[in-house]
Amino acid sequence: MSMQSEMTPIRPGDPARPEAYIRKALSLGAADALAFHPEDLAFDPRTLLKCMFGCPDWGLGPTCPSRPGSLRPWEYRDILVRYRWGILVHARDKKTSHEVSFALERQAFLDGYPFAFSLSDCAACETCAGLQGHRCANPRKARPAFHSVGIDVFATVHRFGLPLEPLQSETDPQNWYSAVFIE
Repeated sequence: MSMQSEMTPIRPGDPARPEAYIRKALSLGAADALAFHPEDLAFDPRTLLKCMFGCPDWGLGPTCPSRPGSLRPWEYRDILVRYRWGILVHARDKKTSHEVSFALERQAFLDGYPFAFSLSDCAACETCAGLQGHRCANPRKARPAFHSVGIDVFATVHRFGLPLEPLQSETDPQNWYSAVFIE
């Protein structure tokens, strides 16, 4: 279990609260959780290509970059780099990743960080209504995935020494990542 990356020490003037969020993430089922700064993330707009050409949900999902009015990766980057720090969450399944990051976002909001925002491959609902052509059933919890906003997940998590490799088969263990951006 990671507590905080050597690459991302909390700088003078940063809040001393990351440890509380890290402990909470681990207590909620995260395999790892660590503090980061936005400059530690690998932004790459080519992630959009992987969404457009390879994702069966393209054009359907409520958090998909194909939806009308969606920001482009470079627009997300301009927003996300305004945050001072955040918590990176690693989980073994998609639902845990989503639930932990959303819980941390909520806690950060209650702690006085009104712009706290999580990124997680959305798993708010058992079955996504958006993927079936209906309105999102849970828009308050729906969040976009790392890659859909222009973050290279592989490069980012490898910077922190966390596991993520292309799956060779459907039985390979999976690693899911989410993040909470905190002012």
